[in-house]
Amino acid sequence: MTDKSYQPTIAGLRAFVTVAEKRHFSSAATALGVSQSTLSQALAALETGLGMPLIERSTRRMFLTTEGTELLPRAQAVIEAVDEFTAAATGSADPLRAGIRLGLIPTVAPYVLPTVLAGLTEQFPDLTLRVIEDQTERLLTVLREGSLDAALIALPAEAAGVTAIPIYDEDFVLALPPGHPLSGRRRVPATALADLPLLLLDEGHCLRDQALDVCHKAGVRADLANTRAASLATAVQCVSGGLGVTLIPQTAVPVEAARSRLDLAQFAAPRPGRRIGLVFRASSGRDESYRRLADTIGRLIGSEHQVRLVK
Repeated sequence: MTDKSYQPTIAGLRAFVTVAEKRHFSSAATALGVSQSTLSQALAALETGLGMPLIERSTRRMFLTTEGTELLPRAQAVIEAVDEFTAAATGSADPLRAGIRLGLIPTVAPYVLPTVLAGLTEQFPDLTLRVIEDQTERLLTVLREGSLDAALIALPAEAAGVTAIPIYDEDFVLALPPGHPLSGRRRVPATALADLPLLLLDEGHCLRDQALDVCHKAGVRADLANTRAASLATAVQCVSGGLGVTLIPQTAVPVEAARSRLDLAQFAAPRPGRRIGLVFRASSGRDESYRRLADTIGRLIGSEHQVRLVK
């Protein structure tokens, strides 16, 4: 090779590899979807640039030269690497064909993940999902920093540069100790919270703020119990033990009611609740993919839980 600055083109290398594998110019041209003249020109340009023949051809047969035989495995490796690169880029352009780092808040994750994970695996077989559970503020921080791709949180999300897609609304249910006078009631006024020791989650949980907001909108001052919990499951156990009452989202009812001695009551209309949605960076350029993801998550959760999908 006399010209040390020469850089082979992908087209030239692909022409060489295909001709060498097919051992026939017409078949190679068909495989590449080009004319025989285009194929011959690409191969000739490669040989000229390298300063050596790679293939000898006559009217009856063609075969690799010594140099061609030596360089073929390397050319094949280059073409395979290019194809892998292109495939990876195609997958990256659509996160549903590659990988997504999905955040979920603690009052959502334990109750919808079994349904969501099974459904997404079926709907998007090429999707690799990594789940991160954390409080809303920390999820939004790592989302903005680029360490997270999307998150399932309670809306609204007051964060600059973040796009939110509402997915579903769900009611809050009043969780009561066994045998409580309100047990089984379907029209409990929110003002009743003024007379009940209300168990709250720790600071940072959006459900804590939402419970206090329910009291605020009802015009009552919450009678806060002395106990605070780091998780909804712990709060429910405390309720079961008679330490107070708490609000749980409708999606949590099947799990928490099944594993705890717990009585329930429904609020009077308009029932307090929350809206859950998918958030992602507005700058990601993946609006269409994340809207498809949000729509799929909504349909999956809606098929298993008593929620109202946001149209």
